[in-house]
Amino acid sequence: MSSYQENRRADRAAERTQDREDRRLELEAKLAAQAQREKAEQEKAEQKAEQARKDAEAKRRQKQQEGRARRQERDRKKAARRAKVAKVTRWLNANPVTAFVAFVMVCSIVPAVISQVGALADAKVNVFLAALLSAMLEGTAWALTFMGKNAEDAGRPAGKYRVATWCTAFLAAGVNYWHWAAVLPADLWVAVVFASSSLIAIYLWDMKTHGSHGKTKQERQEEKARREHLAARRKHHKDVAKQADRIMSAVPHGTYTEDEVWEAAWRIEYGTEPGMTPDLYSQATAARVELQAAIDIAHENRPELIRAGLLTGLTNPLPHRLAEGIPTLGAVSPIPSLPKGSEAPTALAGIGMYGSEDASEKAREKGSEKASRNAGGNARKGRSDEELKTLLPEGLKAAADLVAEGGQISAAALSKRLGIRRDDARRLRDLVVAERKLKLVDGAVVGA
Repeated sequence: MSSYQENRRADRAAERTQDREDRRLELEAKLAAQAQREKAEQEKAEQKAEQARKDAEAKRRQKQQEGRARRQERDRKKAARRAKVAKVTRWLNANPVTAFVAFVMVCSIVPAVISQVGALADAKVNVFLAALLSAMLEGTAWALTFMGKNAEDAGRPAGKYRVATWCTAFLAAGVNYWHWAAVLPADLWVAVVFASSSLIAIYLWDMKTHGSHGKTKQERQEEKARREHLAARRKHHKDVAKQADRIMSAVPHGTYTEDEVWEAAWRIEYGTEPGMTPDLYSQATAARVELQAAIDIAHENRPELIRAGLLTGLTNPLPHRLAEGIPTLGAVSPIPSLPKGSEAPTALAGIGMYGSEDASEKAREKGSEKASRNAGGNARKGRSDEELKTLLPEGLKAAADLVAEGGQISAAALSKRLGIRRDDARRLRDLVVAERKLKLVDGAVVGA
């Protein structure tokens, strides 16, 4: 019995232990499930909060974008208004006359139309018809005005439009004057004012479109000078003018300008560029030859001219001021200082400069010639003229070499190069210089 009871107690204890274990496991399962539900709910709550945050952020950004767009639109509208104002301001600054003319025109047209409506209404004309007829009268004047402006811009005659415009304007002015003269016979100035309101606008527009155009004073002066020049040209050169007229009538219209045809006619008539003639070239050549002859005389008589200039300065009845000191040779010499080097006319012939060195050379040569004559009598010694002419080609070659080397054609240089006496060299030098001068004059004539 005891063994059975013990087993029974052991079984009941085991059952209770198993029940406790089952309840523990069930509790743990319930706790795990509860924890899982709580975790899911927490995650769901977090997701909902995150979504709400995202929605709020998106809404905030949307509001910022909308606010930015509204500000940009306001700025754009402000900029557009400023641009319009600036455009109008620039136009007003650039066209103040047009602005004031338009203002006065409006102030003139509106009273004129109202006055005409009143005049027709007083004549028992329907107000609507009176308004149409008044607009027709003023509108006709302005339609003719703008038609004339378009014709003038297109280069067509606009005189008939201007005449018609003024006729219509005077008709409208007559209606206004007649009406107010009848209404206020004691105050005719009122009638004159209303009549002028139909004319002032047309007058201002006509002055603006025609009075502000035309040539400037300088352009008119230039045009006058050109006409005078053309008249004088045709008067002084009648043969060339006839030739130019023939050429102009022969070629198609507009092919050449008047100056181009005149230049061609001048070349046909004279064979030279315009302004020059063969006679003028002959005069210029003769003047150059005379100048060269004067230079030759000065070359041969330089010491005498200097002495004459000094004596002229000493006997001058209007002496120079003492502060100027002793007068220089250039101031009292009848012949001005000649250019040096390649600029001198005689340099082209290889004659050299007319400076003090050349004068000294001439003086030394004359002194040597005088001494040789005193020593040997009046009879000339040395080579004959025929022998010197035979030496002329060699002298010309030696002179060309001297000029190429930058030297002067002197008797000493020729004597040294050709090995002849100084007196013969002086005479040969004169022949060489004369020959080179002759070539210079011939070259000038051919070049002219």
